[in-house]
Amino acid sequence: MYNYSKEKLNELKSELEKKHEEYKARGLALDMSRGKPGPDQLDLTNEMLIHCLDGDHLSEDGFDCRNYGILDGIPEAKRLFLKMLGVEMSEIIIGGNSSLKLMYDAVVRAMIQGVYGGKRPWLTGGAIKFLCPSPGYDRHFAICEKLGIEMIIVDMKADGPDMDAVEKLVSEDEAIKGIWCVPLYSNPDGITYSNDVVKRFANLNPKADDFRIFWDNAYLVHYIYEEVDSLLNILDECKKAGKEDMVYIFSSTSKISFPGGGLGIMAGSANNMKLTREQMAIETIGHDKLNQLRHAKFFKDYDGIMEHMAKHRDILRPKFKMVLDTLDSELSGLGIGSWNKPSGGYFVSYNGIPNTAKRMVALLKDAGVVMTPAGATFPYGKDPLDRNVRIAPTFPSVEELKSAMEIFCNSAKLAAAESLLAQ
Repeated sequence: MYNYSKEKLNELKSELEKKHEEYKARGLALDMSRGKPGPDQLDLTNEMLIHCLDGDHLSEDGFDCRNYGILDGIPEAKRLFLKMLGVEMSEIIIGGNSSLKLMYDAVVRAMIQGVYGGKRPWLTGGAIKFLCPSPGYDRHFAICEKLGIEMIIVDMKADGPDMDAVEKLVSEDEAIKGIWCVPLYSNPDGITYSNDVVKRFANLNPKADDFRIFWDNAYLVHYIYEEVDSLLNILDECKKAGKEDMVYIFSSTSKISFPGGGLGIMAGSANNMKLTREQMAIETIGHDKLNQLRHAKFFKDYDGIMEHMAKHRDILRPKFKMVLDTLDSELSGLGIGSWNKPSGGYFVSYNGIPNTAKRMVALLKDAGVVMTPAGATFPYGKDPLDRNVRIAPTFPSVEELKSAMEIFCNSAKLAAAESLLAQ
């Protein structure tokens, strides 16, 4: 489209506007704003709600899961995730249904009480800063914004964050206390950190002695195809470097079992987990152990989780295919945008012409398709180039996606035509 004459662009713009009005007349109401599992995915775990316990309430060691106690999770629930995360029993905590809650709490505890090996709580040391590889997860950024933590954008490259920038920044600024990471099938770009990137993380030399890597492994078993990306074990690499206390690991079953009733997981060095247990003991006497027991009985072991995720994969593959095939057929060769082709995770990331993302999202909403707000994938909700739009294919049906992506591509072309004409 960059090579189109002004006359041809105006002609195209008129055609696209006509199509837009036709889409509006359909009266659609499609929500692609968040990466939620679809109802057909949630149905896969319904048996957990029906016959999973059948009155049983005892853990394998005879503990009554109906009662108070067991702060960090029953043993059979912990064992479900040891192989998945590559950790030991002393290095894992099972929380409530939300890993985001565990992350938020970890930041707040660090601010008020400090971290293992740190000289003082973060709050007593002045300004607090976090590195934020971007585009990234909006709820990570929201934690920092809500707590008054300054966010510094680090560019994402094809193999993970720009490590030259990360290494330089953390080595020079003692106020930098953390970095957000989604290392496998990142949100939204679907990038998996390379071995080199993981090793460079493990060998960071931060100026702050209380710096932490927040390693949000949200999509650890969320594959779309048979071939899967591999990710080095960050805790193992940190141990090799003698820096095992530098990383906090998080995951959950939110997109494995139920987002509203899954298990949140925190892992890390024995030192970090011991201190976390001591701090958590003031917050709670124990999380929902009946839910932990349900999960342990339903999945049984890591192989059971993988068998279950193969069913998710069969549901998600046609949805991602619809999105990517439509982008390829409608936008390839026009030079107005690029998009990732992830092999796992929950999103497709689209980058259009600068200064068009907000316009695209507005056009989509006008035609009945709600997207994640433009800019949400950057700190403070401000995309410096106003070009990134996150596509969440998981919740709608394939037929709904077909309609949504037709409107998406028309909106992308219309926003681009308007931008090029303005230039």
